Amino acid sequence: MRIAIDIDSTLHDYWQLFSRLARKRFGVTLDYEHQITYEIDRLRPEQVAALTAESHAAEHVLDAVPYAGAVETVAAWKEAGHFIHITSHRAQEAHEPTAQWLERVGLPYDELYCSFDKISRCTEIAIDVLIDDSPDNILRAQEAGIVPATILHPWNRELVEEEGVIAAADWAELGKLLAPVIDGSAAPRG
Repeated sequence: MRIAIDIDSTLHDYWQLFSRLARKRFGVTLDYEHQITYEIDRLRPEQVAALTAESHAAEHVLDAVPYAGAVETVAAWKEAGHFIHITSHRAQEAHEPTAQWLERVGLPYDELYCSFDKISRCTEIAIDVLIDDSPDNILRAQEAGIVPATILHPWNRELVEEEGVIAAADWAELGKLLAPVIDGSAAPRG
């Protein structure tokens, strides 16, 4: 099986960092529970872009703490012989610190891809499963025949319910829900 995995809000709690930077830099409070769309309407697009760039600076990338169970679940998949593609909407400048972070936290992978078009790359390398928090990426993966899965967040919960996406509150649950797909005992749902 070929598995692609997003980083921010999928492997670690990105929202906490992003909202802390928004409060510090622009004085704007971004409550996680109220972020029911993927778009951040309390900030102008250029502010979102500035915060995204800042949050992907080496010091922030290297400080991230993986969600409980994420590294262990991915390591088990890798050990079982599955191809692991780590993918992120990070600028190319964040590639090296991201690779260092993956090494530091002990997350094994075959490929790291920092780009703003994950689905094209996933299609190009024949990915079977994409784990991502973005509603757009979830829908595009489904359209491409890739099984989408996610960690539940306020901004993707409604889509998950409407589209029947494999979704879990945490990595332990996600690993269990994906097991039949990854080990081949269930038909893909994408």
